[in-house]
Amino acid sequence: MAQTPRKSPAKKTTIAVKKTVTAQKRIAQQPLGGAGAAAGPGGKAPRKSTGATAGKGPRQSTGGKTRHGQPAPKQPAQRKPHRFRPGTVALREIRHYQKSTDLLLRRLPFARLVREIATEFFEDEDGNGVGLRWQSSALVALQEATEAYLVHLFEDSNLCALHAKRVTIMQRDMQLVRRIRGDFM
Repeated sequence: MAQTPRKSPAKKTTIAVKKTVTAQKRIAQQPLGGAGAAAGPGGKAPRKSTGATAGKGPRQSTGGKTRHGQPAPKQPAQRKPHRFRPGTVALREIRHYQKSTDLLLRRLPFARLVREIATEFFEDEDGNGVGLRWQSSALVALQEATEAYLVHLFEDSNLCALHAKRVTIMQRDMQLVRRIRGDFM
């Protein structure tokens, strides 16, 4: 009988080693998370993930176990919104309103308040309000005078608060200003 030549087992292992080495080189050359990572080894595409950052960068920690002696991975810190120091925005608003000359109170609510107060003053004998009519220029003049009065009242109240070594205006500051001025009702 003729013997068939047997293949040596050494050749099989060298072929298998060469295949794995070339596969490892091919995988190492692919960019992480890029287009080349779509097909895994063997040409099969991995299952698609439903995550927002699937395949882009390192995996997020799921909060599992950590290696002994290593600290837990830090979560990416969210950036805090910018905040100005206390008083910066207030000073900016003060400069803004000192430059402007427009009225600060809304016109319609102020007009309704003026009409309500006027009807309380002018009632007939039966207690019915007399229908008063107002020119728009009269309402604007009243509003200008009212805002000027309030601004001066706040300025003087601020001086009283600063005299008491405070920066907050309180009700007693306004009461003192009105008492010194003599314009209390």
